Amino acid sequence: MTLEQFFRENRKAAVAFSGGTDSAFLLWAAKKYGCDVRAYYVKTAFQPAFELQDARRLAGELDVPMTELPVEILEVPEAADNGQERCYYCKKALFTRLREAAKQDGFSLLLDGTNASDDAGDRPGMRALEELRVRSPLRECGMTKDEVRKSSKEAGLFTWDKPAYACLATRIPTGTRICMEDLKKVERAEEALAGLGFLDFRVRLYGEAARIQVTEQQMALLLLEREKVLEALKPVFSEVLLDLTARQASR
Repeated sequence: MTLEQFFRENRKAAVAFSGGTDSAFLLWAAKKYGCDVRAYYVKTAFQPAFELQDARRLAGELDVPMTELPVEILEVPEAADNGQERCYYCKKALFTRLREAAKQDGFSLLLDGTNASDDAGDRPGMRALEELRVRSPLRECGMTKDEVRKSSKEAGLFTWDKPAYACLATRIPTGTRICMEDLKKVERAEEALAGLGFLDFRVRLYGEAARIQVTEQQMALLLLEREKVLEALKPVFSEVLLDLTARQASR
């Protein structure tokens, strides 16, 4: 099945829209193939400000209506406790709210941007999507992440090369209770690094310290901008540490 066939068969749908590469392309495809579509963006403490800005921009460029749904995710005990199943409970809470809002607007079909490269065995949140009967057209049509990026570039979407981004909760070690103060600290730190030209990185909480992860390609930039990085992060963290394990875009 192709995306065109999917949307010919499903003429009306709500899309869970994060502002990332996958859901952006899904929204574009729905609009292109004549689906009556509305985007839904869930605003929580786990999402940084730039994601909402990107979502608003893309929805505007596509001329697709977008509903913003605030959810107090830290009031979901299992999410705030940050155990091994945090992602499951978080997704279940968010998509339950999404489904309720979409239903009120007359949408019975809810879609998300999971693609064929996503490993269901490594993503507890995907179990919640299955339980809530959320469909993933990119995955159903066999579109991998690389294919989504290639097609997004051809479609002229500014999100085509946007680095993979996991929510801010992933910066807090599993088992450490998540609080707003820590989320704000890592968001502020990542905003500072982005301002220095870093494209694919993480700033993770390590006790009271910050542990920076960058790709091998940007290690030289980190050393070059060392003083600026310290200047930005030292007021927030007791120490600033560098993880020498090169990483690719990941959770």
